[in-house]
Amino acid sequence: MFTPLYSVSRTIVTAARCRRRVVVTGMGVVCPLGVGTQNAWDNLINSKSGIIKLTEPDYDKLPCRIGALVPKGNGSNELNIESYFSKSELRTMCGATAYALIATEMALNDAKWKPKDETDKQDTGVSVGIGMVDLVDICTTYEALKKGYNKVSPYFVPRILPNMAAGQISIKYGFRGPNHSVSTACATGAHAIGDAFRFIRGGETSVMVCGGAEACISPLAIAAFCRLRALSTSRNDFPHEASRPFDKDRDGFVMGEGAAILVLEELNHALTRNANIYAEVLGYGLSGDAAHLTAPSEDGTGAILAMDRAVKDAGIDSTEITFVSAHATSTPLGDAIEVKAIESFMGQHSQNVTISSTKGAHGHLLGAAGNLEATFAILAIKEGIIPPTLNLHNLDTETCLNFAPNAKKDWNTTSRLVALKNAFGFGGTNACLCFAEYKK
Repeated sequence: MFTPLYSVSRTIVTAARCRRRVVVTGMGVVCPLGVGTQNAWDNLINSKSGIIKLTEPDYDKLPCRIGALVPKGNGSNELNIESYFSKSELRTMCGATAYALIATEMALNDAKWKPKDETDKQDTGVSVGIGMVDLVDICTTYEALKKGYNKVSPYFVPRILPNMAAGQISIKYGFRGPNHSVSTACATGAHAIGDAFRFIRGGETSVMVCGGAEACISPLAIAAFCRLRALSTSRNDFPHEASRPFDKDRDGFVMGEGAAILVLEELNHALTRNANIYAEVLGYGLSGDAAHLTAPSEDGTGAILAMDRAVKDAGIDSTEITFVSAHATSTPLGDAIEVKAIESFMGQHSQNVTISSTKGAHGHLLGAAGNLEATFAILAIKEGIIPPTLNLHNLDTETCLNFAPNAKKDWNTTSRLVALKNAFGFGGTNACLCFAEYKK
């Protein structure tokens, strides 16, 4: 068992319980595991993988030739993007914004919240981020400029601005509450949810549409991450085996794409309209590693601080937590540090905690990772099931923590179900969300 890496106070902030309560009432998912929240969840808990070979010729010369793409087509689990937008509409937005709009429509339908009343629209905000713009869009526009000024699309700038997913959602539905965007690398989606949670809890609005989106898989992006030695390169012929969080044979992450959107709502607002409640958002913690551009701090203090602040913000004790949805991307360094940080934070309670990383199934969605995995953590609470970590055969870390290798686990506890969701990003930015089973 690991000795504590960083000393944190266990004081319970009881004042947190006096703040406005925030619940999740709607969800929408477009991801490599499928289109639609239930489709993606069913594939996840049945140990399916959405990672495939990248077959375009430009990938042939790269060390990594795999990715996790949203399945395209006309099937019930696939996306035909032209059925959602006209060609002229698609010219105004990047792929990530399109994914965000589709997932938002699902989430709002799920929440049964499409207000017509102006007061309700003013009381609904948006917090949606994009981690990284499409590099191909920038390159092709530069090449167009060489042919002439008039060849540059007037929509080029709106396509590459990270806040345009939030802007397009606000415009489409007339939401005039907070219009907010986050771009914090791979912590983007978690930060967007956390900020939305605080807007509601603080009384600025009653409903928030929140999450993140990403659609930046291209030969240039793959090459760039390969140059950082961040991607898996050893299983190009076996893509389903490439993303293997916590496993001793992991050699890097697999890039993914998609979007996941949540509808958060002030509790009394949700109860008044008899909304379905998936879970409650209890707390949100942030921190900085202050250590390195791309690598996490080796002692795990940034992760520990984020978890500690989320738990204190929730007004609970860490012993109430029995599941941690890990950020673990399948990199040799990052996964080991996170395991060490979780065990250090949980202390003797570690033996009662199960951790899992769903990236084994859907890859790393970068700016849409934290929000997609938060969605799965919420469904885990709703159904009492811990999703599996695929390709985990040989744990390389000695730990008292429990895992869910290759198959789902029943989430058994004598108290309410409480989970943490970790998300970390380049630049040393960290976020942690605390979700719990809703109790009156």
